Amino acid sequence: MSYRINEIFYSLQGEGYFTGTPAVFLRMSGCNLKCGFCDTRHEEHTLMSPAQIVEAIGQYPTRHIIITGGEPSLQLDQMLVDLLHDEGWFIQIETNGTNPLPEGIDWVTCSPKQGPGGEIAVRLRNIDELKVVYEGQDVESIANSLPAMHYFLQPCSSPRYDGGSNTAATVSYILANPHWRLSLQTHKLIDIQ
Repeated sequence: MSYRINEIFYSLQGEGYFTGTPAVFLRMSGCNLKCGFCDTRHEEHTLMSPAQIVEAIGQYPTRHIIITGGEPSLQLDQMLVDLLHDEGWFIQIETNGTNPLPEGIDWVTCSPKQGPGGEIAVRLRNIDELKVVYEGQDVESIANSLPAMHYFLQPCSSPRYDGGSNTAATVSYILANPHWRLSLQTHKLIDIQ
């Protein structure tokens, strides 16, 4: 068994509930959606066995791993989840929610995206953190359909939003709807890798 891995690196979580937490990032390759603001590199990857992944991540002083992508649910399986737990890892996944997940993931961050037809097709029901990239869309209907423990709005960091207009709109929305919290991509504001 092998997995297509874009990169493995150690840094601080730059967004959402665990902002500022030291973590190992395991970025898997491939995605099932095409988002205009996506910054993943789908074409570059290395094939790695579970043992190679455990060896690569084991060199870092944390036991918090964030499995992200692309869309990690296309590859993540029960075998890798169980192996990581056996090695003492706290497993967080960042997913668009369109695929079921293996059992036992410690923290699910769902960041739903629109599919090709404009629909949001999330199949998950156990979400710890809902993180919506805000572009002025109806986020309440998303939140109402996806029960989570924590709700975050994150300004879209795309070149089409110049001068911070999207950040200001996100902050205004949260001030008017305080059940949301602000998530900023702090890892894009400063070089923390």
